[in-house]
Amino acid sequence: MCCWFASSVYLGAGLRTRSPEKKAVIVSEVEKNVWPAVAEGKVKPIVYKSFPLSEVAKGHQLMESSKHIGKILLFP
Repeated sequence: MCCWFASSVYLGAGLRTRSPEKKAVIVSEVEKNVWPAVAEGKVKPIVYKSFPLSEVAKGHQLMESSKHIGKILLFP
């Protein structure tokens, strides 16, 4: 069962089709309006699981399975 909270907001931007100028504007706005909240610890990524680089295949397998919620990290 998944829970969604009315106060939660999820936003994303597909940048692939945007011009370099538009991408620069988006990056500038994120740096100005979003990054300070990340730096202050108000916004934190959800880390599902971490793998050493030697187990990259396991991390990729987990990602392909879509059985995770959050980030899959690789570390040296």
